[in-house]
Amino acid sequence: MQVKLRRGLPRVPGGEPWPPAGTVNVADALVEAAPIEAAPTPVSADTVEVPLRRGLPRVPGGEPWPPAGTVKVAAPAVPAAETATVDDAEPAHTVEVPLRQGMPRVEGGEPWPPAGTVRVAAPAPGAEPEPQPETEAAPAAPVAATVVDNAVAKTAPEPTPQPAPQPAREPAQQPTPRPARVETAGKPEGVARQWLPWAIGALLLLAAAVFGARWYVGTEAGADFIARYNGIQPLPDNAPTGLPGWLNWAHFFNMFLMALIIKTGIDVRREKRPAAYWQPKKGGKKISVTLWLHQALDIAWVVLGVVFFVLLFTTGQWMRIVPTSWEVIPHAVSAGLQYLSLDWPTENPWLHYNALQELSYFVTVFIASPLAIASGFRMSGMWPASWKAVPMSWARAVHFPTMIYFVAFVVVHVFLVLTTGVRGNMNAMFAAREDATSWIGVVLFLVAAGVTALGWFFARASVVAPVAGKTGKVSKR
Repeated sequence: MQVKLRRGLPRVPGGEPWPPAGTVNVADALVEAAPIEAAPTPVSADTVEVPLRRGLPRVPGGEPWPPAGTVKVAAPAVPAAETATVDDAEPAHTVEVPLRQGMPRVEGGEPWPPAGTVRVAAPAPGAEPEPQPETEAAPAAPVAATVVDNAVAKTAPEPTPQPAPQPAREPAQQPTPRPARVETAGKPEGVARQWLPWAIGALLLLAAAVFGARWYVGTEAGADFIARYNGIQPLPDNAPTGLPGWLNWAHFFNMFLMALIIKTGIDVRREKRPAAYWQPKKGGKKISVTLWLHQALDIAWVVLGVVFFVLLFTTGQWMRIVPTSWEVIPHAVSAGLQYLSLDWPTENPWLHYNALQELSYFVTVFIASPLAIASGFRMSGMWPASWKAVPMSWARAVHFPTMIYFVAFVVVHVFLVLTTGVRGNMNAMFAAREDATSWIGVVLFLVAAGVTALGWFFARASVVAPVAGKTGKVSKR
């Protein structure tokens, strides 16, 4: 028999509904669509009337399609003896099942279709009906639609897949705007607002310390304390004088490596999508190229530290940075008071450091550096998996604060070098000479700073990846 095709959505935006208008021959099924507004026809013995399943609107804001109505479908043949009369009693060849309710058609409406039941063909006699959960019971409404859909699938050519047009969002369905603080996260103004209160608090604390130190130094007790402990570190009689050449080049390499280690360490913490990954040639865990560079710089720094320690103790230079008397503590307090009162102690790094410098160098070389090495080794892939004694949480809790200490030390160190006789300090640190008038130390420092700046600039994945590829496999994923 001829059945009118049910037309669906267009295949392309703005096109005609698919399939084209027409009819199709349907075998072994008697389907008769009842007009929506026509008077109901009597139910024949070989058909059953089921409601149409309504879908989404054809246009935004329109009515659900198809219009509300019913359709008659063929009922399974049963013996005449089992056929019941059409009255309020339940027919023998059908069973009543609940309709499965879906989403509301309009926002805030009731679930669709309304709660109710529908009669469907009963299973053959003698077969036990399988219990079905209420949430999985399919309505009988799609019976007629399934017959037509199967016929269309067999007769109509398969269209080219096209993206289905998305219905326009209603104003009430627009996504809720994200908070403004999320939109500004990571921007310079957001960082400035975050650190501004801390910076103001630090400046106020420093100002209070300066005024307190100046007041104490001006008192009789303060003057007597500084006169008794002038801040100069007590050195052994056999302590060496001057700074040797190996200490100058070790100072340069330490400056260069520390700058790049701090830079790559910050990059590793901020990196979300690495530009490239590195993996050992024999296989293993992949890490970002930035982390590979950070660990390579760490290894170079450790090697430099080993050489530095050997020369430090074989030449006697350790006496200049290792306290040998408890009097170093009051001398360090005196030096700190003199710095805070802005009446700084006399500097002569060629002969000796003051007690506060001695303690700071001791902490940096013998405490902070070993902590940075140990915690970094624990966090790296070189740590043996069988070593369970040191937890990873300890390494993470130590490594980053240690880096913050190094940053603070470098800032204070550079500030004092530039403000306590820059030429004399540069000549002692970079030219290994006692001279407060020559500019050679300043020139060497500028060269060292330029090399460090170049290293900082080229410490990026695009430059490091070819070098990392010599020691392992580099890939983008």
